[in-house]
Amino acid sequence: MNETDVVVIGAGHNGLTCAAYLAMAGLRVHVVERRKVVGGAAVTEEFHPGFRNSVAAYTVSLLNPRVIADLKLHERGLKIVERRAQNFLPAPDGRYLLTGEGRTLASVAKLSAHDAEAIGSFSYRLEAIADVLRAFVLRAPPNLVEGLGLAAMRETVNALTTANALRALTLEQQRDLLDLFTRSAGEMLDEVFENDLVKALFGFDAIVGNYASPYAAGSAYVMLHHAFGEVNGKKGAWGHAIGGMGAITQAMARALRDLGALIELDAGVREVIVERDRAVGVVLEDGRTIRAKYVVANVNPKLLYTQLVPADALPDDFLARIKHWRNGSGTFRMNLALSRLPSFTVLPGDGDHLSAGIILAPSLAYMDRAYRDAREHGWSREPVVEMLIPSTLDDSLAPTGQHVASLFCQHVAPELPEGRSWDDHRDEVADLMIATVDRYAPGFASTVLGRQILSPLDLERQFGLLGGDIFHGVLSLNQLFSARPMLGHADYRSPLKGLYHCGSGSHPGGGVTGAPGHNAAQAILADHRALFAWG
Repeated sequence: MNETDVVVIGAGHNGLTCAAYLAMAGLRVHVVERRKVVGGAAVTEEFHPGFRNSVAAYTVSLLNPRVIADLKLHERGLKIVERRAQNFLPAPDGRYLLTGEGRTLASVAKLSAHDAEAIGSFSYRLEAIADVLRAFVLRAPPNLVEGLGLAAMRETVNALTTANALRALTLEQQRDLLDLFTRSAGEMLDEVFENDLVKALFGFDAIVGNYASPYAAGSAYVMLHHAFGEVNGKKGAWGHAIGGMGAITQAMARALRDLGALIELDAGVREVIVERDRAVGVVLEDGRTIRAKYVVANVNPKLLYTQLVPADALPDDFLARIKHWRNGSGTFRMNLALSRLPSFTVLPGDGDHLSAGIILAPSLAYMDRAYRDAREHGWSREPVVEMLIPSTLDDSLAPTGQHVASLFCQHVAPELPEGRSWDDHRDEVADLMIATVDRYAPGFASTVLGRQILSPLDLERQFGLLGGDIFHGVLSLNQLFSARPMLGHADYRSPLKGLYHCGSGSHPGGGVTGAPGHNAAQAILADHRALFAWG
């Protein structure tokens, strides 16, 4: 039996972040990871001889600058480079949109004078809201509590501070905020723009990892969520970690080890130990026990509370609600080894557009059909595909002259209808995704030397992403902010004393941010100081 101050379940980026802050505060930390590698879904692996790529998470923008600085990730080897162009959207009719610094306005103007006039104002409105909401990323949202004790007083102050921050918004911006939290992205974009590709540029952010139509209520918030990011101080930019996403979590692991924390791999957790209504440790799958003052879980909330915590240790109403925690991204993830770069019909040959996020979804209507098709058939016959070719920015990923591509594909049903299994259809759908790219870049299919395929079921098996949900829970209004993962538990504290959740299923949600891990650590340290003060 081992004893420590803190045991962290899961060495994904949020678990590592939380562990690092706790170790910096002087606590003894023991991280246990089910897989044989650190990083959770933010890992880099060789998937074909000589070809390496980010396996699941695949691009950088949302990683919080405070986390980067506090963990000294750049000093520990992390290097992030900006894409040379931000997004490239080809259309079947021969037109295209190419965005990025010094590119966006001219490219939009070729498609629509009206939209060139409107895009600056719309982007400013979106950024103004994102700027205010960034203030809430690294702090717990107001948590609803019962009674009139110290916790209630603390949350009253939190609520007043939150309300005061929102007062920085003008009345019109507050109206925009309400729209972004409740309306569909499609409706808002149709009101502002006339060109399909321009709408698709913003609309894609509304469905990334979101198993929904861009016309679904609440999809505008998902669009806003993706506006929070920055790369090397440049707001709204997207980039690449040299060495792939695993470079982020490897730098975090180095920070932990430098701080004296222990990371144990191939050490899955069977059960959280509960004694007298308090979590006091974990039992590993090999039967070993680790006792701790605090247990921190970097796993999907539904997985934590329905599989790892004994059911009789939780309140009935809490357990009943968490069983209905909604998961499902509609995501089909692929990595490809390529013999050469693709050449797109609308913009042939090499160029900065190949370093961009290449979005194959030329209209909101196309995205809407893809979702409806997946709901009925199991996957879109005309899918939405975002392709990145990170080897255009990082020559460490592939042999000289060859390349790797990341394909983030939608929509597919998290569970296939009629009881069908993803194991029986994985290759069929992979062929469809490659054929979709081939329609825009003829000959692409013939350049594929090898491929790694991750269906929603594969994502669940390998990374614990229930239903393939990259966000650890749908970003819907009833699963956001003070309701993430549930009203009364938005402060990273579970119903059990000593048990905390620090993953993307808590505020502020999904993406490789480190924010939930940072915030959970602050809650744990506050409780630790209070416990120490009381002796």
